[in-house]
Amino acid sequence: MYLLQFFKYDHLPEHLKEVSKPFCDLATQVAESLPSNPESTTAIRKLLEAKDCAVRAKLFESNS
Repeated sequence: MYLLQFFKYDHLPEHLKEVSKPFCDLATQVAESLPSNPESTTAIRKLLEAKDCAVRAKLFESNS
């Protein structure tokens, strides 16, 4: 699934990798276990939104 590319985290600093990795693992599990249809795409897209929020929260913590 094309959205999985946005869950990659190897390029991130260590403190952001630890936040991103669980989302990548879950997105991969969802993509592998559900049929490819609009609902599974929406589930992964919303997971991507959640991952982005979690990374920003970690960044905000670092800048506080």
